[in-house]
Order: sequence, then C-alpha cells, then structure tokens
Amino acid sequence: MLGLLYLILCLGVGWGICSYAFPDLASYAESTYDNKNLSLSPYILLLPAWFITGVLATTWSVYIVASFASKAESPITVANAIILPAALCFFSLAYYDKKIRKQEEKKGSFLCKNFKIQIGEFVLFGFVFILAFILMWSTFYAKGGKLNIGVTVFSDFSPHIGMIRSFSYGNNFPTSYSHYAGEDIKYHFMFQFLAGNLEFLGMRIDYAFNIPSMISFICAFMLLYVLALKITGRISAGVLACLFFAFRSSKALFIFLSKIPEDKSILKALWENTEFIGDTTHEDWGLWNLNVYCNQRHLAFGLSAMFFVLILFLPRLYDMYNDGNRLTIKRIFLSKEAWEIKDARYPAALGILLGSLSFFHGSVVIGCLLVLFVTAIFSKRRLEFLITAVITVLLSVLQTKYFISGPAVAPKLLFGFISEKRTLFGVLSYIDRLLGVLPFVIFAAFLFAKWVERYIILAFLAPFVFAFTVSLTVDVTVNHKYIMMSCILVGIFAAHIIVKMFDKKENTWRIAAGLLIFLLTITGIYDFITVIRKNSNMDKIILNMDDPLTEFVRRSSNSKDIFLTDPYTINQLVFGGAMLFQGHQYYAWSAGYDTDYRDIMVKRMYEAKTPAELDMLVEENNIRFIVVEYANRISEKYDLNEDNIRRTYECVYEAGDGEWKYSVFDTEKKIFDKAVN
Repeated sequence: MLGLLYLILCLGVGWGICSYAFPDLASYAESTYDNKNLSLSPYILLLPAWFITGVLATTWSVYIVASFASKAESPITVANAIILPAALCFFSLAYYDKKIRKQEEKKGSFLCKNFKIQIGEFVLFGFVFILAFILMWSTFYAKGGKLNIGVTVFSDFSPHIGMIRSFSYGNNFPTSYSHYAGEDIKYHFMFQFLAGNLEFLGMRIDYAFNIPSMISFICAFMLLYVLALKITGRISAGVLACLFFAFRSSKALFIFLSKIPEDKSILKALWENTEFIGDTTHEDWGLWNLNVYCNQRHLAFGLSAMFFVLILFLPRLYDMYNDGNRLTIKRIFLSKEAWEIKDARYPAALGILLGSLSFFHGSVVIGCLLVLFVTAIFSKRRLEFLITAVITVLLSVLQTKYFISGPAVAPKLLFGFISEKRTLFGVLSYIDRLLGVLPFVIFAAFLFAKWVERYIILAFLAPFVFAFTVSLTVDVTVNHKYIMMSCILVGIFAAHIIVKMFDKKENTWRIAAGLLIFLLTITGIYDFITVIRKNSNMDKIILNMDDPLTEFVRRSSNSKDIFLTDPYTINQLVFGGAMLFQGHQYYAWSAGYDTDYRDIMVKRMYEAKTPAELDMLVEENNIRFIVVEYANRISEKYDLNEDNIRRTYECVYEAGDGEWKYSVFDTEKKIFDKAVN
C-alpha cells in the first residue's frame, strides 16, 4: 500500500513542480512547431512529464536523506518517514496555491475532442500498455512462492536484483556495487534504488520493479508520439513513429531466411528458432530489440526524459527558421535573438531534470546533450541551451565526485563501434546489415524535408555518430544505446515520408509505403515473438521467495558485509542482498572496475595454506563471510582449500550433503589461535 502511495505522490510532486517550472506546458499540445493546430489531449504530454519529474525529485530526496541517516539502524525508514509527508505537504500547498487561491483553469480536456482520434489513441496506447505488460511480466514475475526470471534477462538482472535487495534488505549507504562490494558505485543505480524503496514500502519485488518499468515504457511512447506530432502535424506519423520505436528495422530476418537449407520449410524454421537472429556482433544478445527494455528497465525512463527535454527545446530552432526573415551568418550568430534569454526558468529546470538523470541513466544524458548541442547551433536563445548544459554537467560532475573514486569515463576515439572490420566500408556494411532499409528511408526523408527538418535529422543523428567514433568505457558495446536513440528519433521522419506516400492518389505509392512499413518492422516483430518464446519455452531462473539461505543473508548481514564467493550471477544468496567481493566479472569489468586484481585475491584466499595466511587476506580485503559450495569445489581457476577455511572460521550456515554442501563461514568468529599461527 505504501509503495503505491509513493508512486501516486511522485505524480503529485511532479504536477506541483511542473506547475511552477513549466506553467504553460499544456500549451505545447495545442499546436505543431509550425504553429498549426493539433488535436491532441494535453495529458498525453502532462502525465509523463509529471511522472518523470516527480520520480526524479522524490527518489533523489529519499536517497539523500537516507544517506545523511546512514548510521541509523534503517536509513531508508528515516528517509521515507521524512520525505513522504513532505511530498504530501508540497502537493497540498501547490494544489491550494494553483487551484484554490489562484483558481487556475483546467489544462484542457482529458481526451482529444475528435472522437476518431480518441479511438485511435486509445487503440495505440492500449497496444503499448499490452506490449509493456507482456515484456515486463513475462520476464520477471512471482508465482506460487517462486520468483521467475526470464532467460533473456537473468544476466542483467543479477546486479539489478543485487542492488535492489541491497536497499530493500540492506543498508547500502554510502552505496557500493553489489557485484564488486566495498568500492565506489560506477553504475547508474537510481532506478534500482527506486525499486528497492518500493519493495521496502511493501510492494512485492516483481511489482516494485515491473510497475515503474511499465509506466516508464508507456511514458516513452506517449512523449515520442507528442514529439512526432509536434514535428509532422500528422496523427498517422505519430502512430508509425511508435511502431518503428517498438519494432526495429534490420536485415537480420532476411539473412536468417537466406541461410535456411533448401529441404527445410521456412515456416518450420521460423517456428523452431528460439535464438535472437542477426549476424552482426552481439546481435544474438538481443542487443537491438525490445528485450533491451526488459533487461535494462531504466532505459525507457531515461528516454522519456530525453523526449520531454527535446519537446521543450525544439521551438527555439523552429523560431529561427519560421519567422520569415532570411537566414544570414549575422542573424544566426551575431543577432540579439540568437543569444537572448527570454525565461531562465525553463532551461534551468530542464538542466536540473537532465542532471538528476545521470545516475538513472547516464548514457541518455550524454545522448540528449549531443542532440541539444547540434540543435543549439542554428537556434534562437542559444544561451538557454548553455544554461541547461552547464547545470546538467555540474550536477553530473557533483554526483560523479560523490559516487565514484577516480574518473567516471575514459574517453578515446574509436572508429567503427563493434563492426567486424573497422574500416569505412566495413562500417557501412555493418550499418547496412544492422539497420536494413532505415538509412535509405531517412536519406529520402532528408531530401524531401524542409530545411529545418533536415537540420533536426542531423541533430537526431548526433548520438549515432558519437557511437561510431568515441568510446567512453572499456566496453564499447554499451554505445548501442546511442544508436538506438538516434534510430528512434529519426524514425519520426521515416514515418512522415511514408505518410506522405500514402497521401498520393496512385496505388503504386501506397503499395510502396505499405512495403516500407513491412520492411521497417518485420525483423522487430519476429524479435518480439522470439522474446516471448524464449521466456516461455526455455528454462527460467527460479528462486524461492522464502528460502533459508536468502533469509540467512537478510537476517545475518547488511550491505557493508562482503561475501567471498565464486563469480556469481544470480542465486538465492544474491537474492538475499549479499554484497559480493567478486560477482561475475563482466558486470564489474564493463563498469570500469579492476576485476583482474580481485580474481587474484579470490584465488589466494580460497587456496590459502594456513589460517594465518587466510585471515590476513580476509582482513586486507574486508571479507565478512566466505561461501564454500559446489562451484568452488569444481573451480578450474583455483584449488579450494576447504579444510583450511573450516579450521579458521566458524560455519554459521550449512545445507546439503557431500560436494553439494553449501557452507557459509563468518570471519568474525575465528576458531584458530592467531598467536599460535
């Protein structure tokens, strides 16, 4: 109940913030950027805006107060006890000020006044709701006392669940990474903190993670729809933009079909396949399809914020092009209108919003700043862009300094992303196979677009260019999110040119438009079917909701206690909120941690010859619990000296028999004489 109240309060807080920071926000739904009337309910814009701003403000407030109360027995209890009443008071005061004292008018009709458009939008967002429900609940749900984690998400969910439980079960303040405990936190974890707080407030863990994930996913579609309508003025273009958001363009399906043996039925091959298709690097991970929003739940939230910021900033670009004056170098760069600040409130508020997003999803912040940078070059009121950028960077740097020891990124020029051959033609071949007909459709849209739209296309492609030229981390694969951002945004223009083709009277144009829709979505549709089939037919990771080991971890440890284990992904120990000295190396390595050093330490501790040697290493690495189980006994990375561990520390948890025996040793309970050893 309290978890649901928290989300409702987030919406109320968001309403209050937007009422003061963006007082004319509803008017953005009244017309296109070309000042043509729109038949659009303002609430398609307002509700996502309230949710985004409310979640950012409320969740950060809870986290900050909990951090100050880190020495309390339950910091998160203290934080919620302060922030939830404060949030209710803020909403009440804002409501009184806006609705009672000033008697502000209602922000338009809840539904669009055009009945046909009402039906269309109801169908569209009903489809998005169903899509979100299927994606989130087919991959992560509890039933019959078991937590089911889909095979397509369990890898990413290992640190996600570890972080969630480190807050809902533990006391992870100051925060460290669940799969590389005892150090700083380099991973953007705040969405997991949100889920952890919701679980702490009484939501079952699947509800705590799935509900905000679903809302974020739906918000992203709603705001993309608004952005598409603002740019194109066409409802059908907004619908198609959402369709292209959901289902990617790629040659992957056609490449798959080309490799089917002659004697095998195409339909049978499609039906029997349960792997993600595509022949580009890591495409078999589901790197580009809807599965990304299943295993990176915070991405949709970040995209929602990005779309919202772009909706509010693009008028400055259109103002430069649409006022009827000739564009000259002097007017673009040296005139007063190019640099003036009409209202600092909007850019300041948007800077705070973007800056607050850094540890919800840092890549989206970078992607959004890239688009804004290119947009600003030919926009009016350029200093307003600068205000937003400065505040965003300042807040991001402050968070980075607080959470991360040392540099947050290691930027370097790297041409080619993860293409097999990092040459010009190798990259072009990679893009061709990865994106299918989309680049050609965008090129056609560019040729037939107005000048301002051409420039927007270039701005929207900034993250794409960045992904293929710069690497910020040791694992350049994470740049795939920049490519996805650009593809989603330029999909608006793909949708627009297809709508224009349907406007033609000749059937040839309409058939071609229908064929393009097919080519732009068929791989993504098949990917979606594969996501469902993989998570329905293949083995899930199943955890017991009530498990002795999980309960032991919850009862006997907190988030400052480090567990020495085999490199785990997800299991009952992680589900209990255990902080791992060295989880599966990929998670920590890709985030920038020194996993090689800890691999050496793990080997030395498990192979230690004497109690004194083991105890020295344990104290050096701040290990509280040592786990010995089957994976340790058969490890090829070290030769387990289990007898030495048993001679050194008391076993405080044990289950199973023989080589499957699962034992946990408490290093604070020594059973050897240190003076003798």
